Amino acid sequence: MVKYQSDSLNEIFGALADPTRRAILARLALGEITVGELAEPFEMSLPAVSKHLNVLEAAGLVQREKQGRLRRCQLDGRPLEAAAGWIEEYRRFWEAQLDSLARYLDQTQTQQSKEGKKDGGGKRDR
Repeated sequence: MVKYQSDSLNEIFGALADPTRRAILARLALGEITVGELAEPFEMSLPAVSKHLNVLEAAGLVQREKQGRLRRCQLDGRPLEAAAGWIEEYRRFWEAQLDSLARYLDQTQTQQSKEGKKDGGGKRDR
């Protein structure tokens, strides 16, 4: 299996674990926006939104830039590629495991079916 930077993945998945941060990322996917505009739909203070942005920024998912008195935010999706790669690797692993299980169950069922026919269909004379 491919090795990923566990610290960066921990930060990425930790950032994505919170629904408010996921909502912030969804909004930023539409384009660059100021921190104030970003905070409007949330029922929380501007400092609380800034704390969420700090987590997203530490994970590399958000970049903030100061323009005069305003701080503009934009999404950086590159770290999501590492997370998606990690998820894809485990998806392939589990699909292979499930395919193997399906083959085993098919073989077992076929074998039991053949044995049942040898025994007269599972009916015994009494």
